[in-house]
Amino acid sequence: MRTRTIAALLSLLGMGIGQFYNRQWMKGLLLLLVECGCLIALPAWKKGIRMLIHLGEQPSRLVDGQFMPGDHSIFMMVQGLLTAFGLLLMALLYAWNVRDAFLFGRLRESGVRVPSFRESLKRLGEEGYPFLLMSPAFMITLLFTMLPIAFGVLVAFTNYAGPNHLPPRHLVDWVGFQTFKDLLTLGSWSGTFVSVGLWTIVWAVLATGSTFFFGLFVAVVVQHPAVRFKKLWRTIFIVPYAVPGFVSILIMRNLFNGSFGPLNQYLQFFGLPAMEWLSDPMLAKFTVLLVNLWLAFPYFMFMMTGVMSGISKDLYEAAEVDGAGRPRQFVSITLPMVLLSTAPLLIMNFAFNFTNFNLIYLLTEGNPVNNALKFAGETDILLSWIFKLTLEQNQFNLASAVSILVFIVIASFSIVQFRFTRAQKERDLVQ
Repeated sequence: MRTRTIAALLSLLGMGIGQFYNRQWMKGLLLLLVECGCLIALPAWKKGIRMLIHLGEQPSRLVDGQFMPGDHSIFMMVQGLLTAFGLLLMALLYAWNVRDAFLFGRLRESGVRVPSFRESLKRLGEEGYPFLLMSPAFMITLLFTMLPIAFGVLVAFTNYAGPNHLPPRHLVDWVGFQTFKDLLTLGSWSGTFVSVGLWTIVWAVLATGSTFFFGLFVAVVVQHPAVRFKKLWRTIFIVPYAVPGFVSILIMRNLFNGSFGPLNQYLQFFGLPAMEWLSDPMLAKFTVLLVNLWLAFPYFMFMMTGVMSGISKDLYEAAEVDGAGRPRQFVSITLPMVLLSTAPLLIMNFAFNFTNFNLIYLLTEGNPVNNALKFAGETDILLSWIFKLTLEQNQFNLASAVSILVFIVIASFSIVQFRFTRAQKERDLVQ
């Protein structure tokens, strides 16, 4: 049997044994100590996994007027997740231990001297410097990004919701895909999910399309040779984008207020009826689209101005020679070049609007109210509905299920954007 195979098999039996076989005494000792520490902590590992599986057995209760603390299912889930992540890291270390023994066993077969522990440390400092530098960031990402994401996903498979399953008074149980089933089939929930989901799609399409094409329109007008003081107009148009978004939204909320808003006062001054900008369902949707247009079109305007500035004037001169007027030049030259350069940004902006919580919540709070919807208003999008489900209604499992579905949609658009961008780069290289 080959040396590499023996070393790998010994490492499978126990961490560090393969390194002892390869005469790497210090490395083998350190790995063996790590495994011994894990074996000593084995009861704690088992307890953490058991917490994750059962989520508690005894809730908090009152006995003879005295509060008796019990199991807190959510704390137990977090502790179980930490245990699972620790076991995952241990499994990765174990796999590295086997691979390391195999590689150095192959070195012995080829007659190469196995480096000492000091030489290995020096080599790690030289060749593994990027990994050492990234390891703190990796651990922070693992604890503060991956752990909350995993927790949020797991909540969707429980009955963690008020009023009957809120710790510490009540326990939380695993229910599998029942939450998703309720969301898609249970009358009140499924109707709300479909209604809010459809409006979210319509909102994202209209918000993205309106800002894109209005930004293109303004860029074409400003770039026209007959327009003077181009820098002044660009400065004026960038003002909405320069002011912090939440400030602009709150100002707009007062501006469109149906009771004391300046806009209705101007309408009444000219003898026109006041409008229920934020109270009427259709007008409220129109208002959020209008405010979004005012806030977001400067981004596309400046982006397209840069693209149009880079289009060769020879193309337009050749088109004029062929008898093409300005409308034909725009359709055949300007629009295709702009779309080719900004399509990834268009997809990205759609994904952003799909989860544009700030505008919806700060401007309308999802209102006006629709009694046919479950904890949602006429202008609520999926993200603002999730906010209400969690912080206002304690429906954590349903909010988590909706979040997973939103993530799938956004991830799909991100993949499309990535592939489109990569394909575009490949085409540019070929050309």
